Amino acid sequence: MTATRDNKDRIRRRHFLIAAGSAAAAGAAATSAVAQTPTVPAQPAVRSADIIFKNGRIITVDPAFTIASSLGIAGDRIIAVGSDESVAIHAGPATRIIDLRQRPVIPGITDGHAHMDREGLRNVFPSLGRVRSIRDIQERIAELARGKVPGEWIVTMPIGDPPYYFDVPDILAEKRWPTRQDLDVAAPHNPVFIRSIWGYWRGTFPLVSIANSEALRLAGVTRDTIPPAPTLTIDKDANGDPTGVFIEREMAPIAELIWFRKPTAFSHADRVKALPESERAYHSFATTSIFEGHGIATEVLRVYKECERAGTLTMRSTLAFSANWKAAAEAPLGPFVEAWAGWLSEPGFGNDFLKMGGLYVHVGRDVADDARATAAPYTGWAGFNASHGLPRAQVKELLLHCAENDIRPVMIGSSNLDLYDEVDREIPIKGRRWVLSHITTFTPKDIERVVRMGLVITTHTNNYLYKGLNEQAQKLPKERRGEIVPLRSLLDAGVNVALATDNTPVSNFLPVSQTVRRIPYGMQERVAPEQALSRTDALRCATNNGAYLTFDEDKKGSLELGKYADLALLSADPLTVDEAAIADIRSLMTMVGGKIVYETSNWAG
Repeated sequence: MTATRDNKDRIRRRHFLIAAGSAAAAGAAATSAVAQTPTVPAQPAVRSADIIFKNGRIITVDPAFTIASSLGIAGDRIIAVGSDESVAIHAGPATRIIDLRQRPVIPGITDGHAHMDREGLRNVFPSLGRVRSIRDIQERIAELARGKVPGEWIVTMPIGDPPYYFDVPDILAEKRWPTRQDLDVAAPHNPVFIRSIWGYWRGTFPLVSIANSEALRLAGVTRDTIPPAPTLTIDKDANGDPTGVFIEREMAPIAELIWFRKPTAFSHADRVKALPESERAYHSFATTSIFEGHGIATEVLRVYKECERAGTLTMRSTLAFSANWKAAAEAPLGPFVEAWAGWLSEPGFGNDFLKMGGLYVHVGRDVADDARATAAPYTGWAGFNASHGLPRAQVKELLLHCAENDIRPVMIGSSNLDLYDEVDREIPIKGRRWVLSHITTFTPKDIERVVRMGLVITTHTNNYLYKGLNEQAQKLPKERRGEIVPLRSLLDAGVNVALATDNTPVSNFLPVSQTVRRIPYGMQERVAPEQALSRTDALRCATNNGAYLTFDEDKKGSLELGKYADLALLSADPLTVDEAAIADIRSLMTMVGGKIVYETSNWAG
């Protein structure tokens, strides 16, 4: 059989060589004939642009940080950038020419830790609105009850003002949470449940949800109910009966997942409808790409795939996968990773709109995680599996298998630098762009290790340089506060740092502002101002460095020839606007691959 195949291969090669020789002879004859007639070298045709932006401030974020005035786009790519005159030669009869009137354009922003799918889910259940008393809450619940039949659930979003839900219940006149009896008055014939916040929105405890008497009855919560985790408290009155108030000292709520899962659940249809809404929200702040570093569970991955097939995925999305290790039981990690996770190896599986870019890896799993995992495969607000954690020894083994199989891990927290270091000493990881997210503090020695391993860093400045910065600063002497998210030192050492929102909230101009200012929430004094970034460096972290995070620096992240036309026209120039106003910048028009995916009225007028 092998000899027969070899003979066939030799015959095919002989036929190919004969054909190639005949073609070469014919080509030589034609060349000889043409050579007798002098020719004029052909001039390359100038490609016509579909769109030309002129008279603008095109902030290219190229290596020289060039500011151009004009940019031309054909199809999904940039074909010209420079002066108005140099780009004008690409104007054709069908070219749309837009006068920017000196307004700024930047490359599309990459959100390095986005949790994008959550944003649209905020609209699935009704908001209570700007309530300021228990009476206000009762009136809103009564209004919702009028549209329900008796026995139908009423589920609302949390008490407080988004996006942070600060100062609750102090914003209420009564300075307390409503009870089941308060909600019974508003809706005597319906079960009512007011959700808690997703804890990372505010970043502080407690999380509080509230149920009325009928909701408690249907959930089976009585005076004898024992919470599944010590972080969850069922508040009780003087008689020992539940007040309807659930108090949780954890960032991810448990009560709604174990007792109120069915009425509060996001359906697959909810998620499919919400994802384009989420995209639009992020696009409105110039975001054109995301990296989901905390991992995506299968139920959310299905949504991304469905939207990509339907043509409604307008955000370039790179996802790390969230594993459900509990489902894998006691499977040996080595063969399991090779057989099951091989599809996660680099280069990422997928395309430039949707691809997998790594595996989320987590140390530890506690009773609260196990309680949340009872809802699997449903993940609630999280979008990632509650059973994604393993004991530290197993995590190290997993990381070694990732290194062997060229799978890029993503871990959250500066403390995991030690684990990466241990793996690097056995299997070098430099050049693989392993990711460390949500960094808090790094010493100079830590930064040296980051450089040695070639890690990519993503930030959570909404917490560590804003909401929680003062608390973090109080833990350190003043001379060491420069170790808190030391972005200046990281960039000076050559580390690639990408900015991220963590969906708390969605605008990456907040992280840009926070890295420039380093001023905690509610305060005026800067913390470790020597670690502040220049505006140009902050913008590069939000754009070019984000593209590097997803191995796409040759395709996007700056406005240069041949790169994707991913860009945004802004409401203000981040390089010149008043420093305090950087956080308020919005997009007037956002484009992905030459197509407008978000626009305000009259942006081109």
